[in-house]
Amino acid sequence: MTAQPPDPDPRRTPDLEAGGGVPPGSTPPDSAQTSGLSHPQPMPGKTAPVLWLVLTGVLVLMVAGLVIALAVGWLGV
Repeated sequence: MTAQPPDPDPRRTPDLEAGGGVPPGSTPPDSAQTSGLSHPQPMPGKTAPVLWLVLTGVLVLMVAGLVIALAVGWLGV
């Protein structure tokens, strides 16, 4: 069994003009298309996002500690 070609036969397509065009008001026939990935994509690592979240949390805690120390007067600035 042979597979059908993905594009319709131009000789059997209604409303198809010579040269492959269609008259105004007509819709050209659909042709098959292949979509999707040819192979599975690799999964991104989870280390970098977690590392950035931890570093951001440490920075936020350090800034909050500095603001509290300045408000209490522990730094003497």
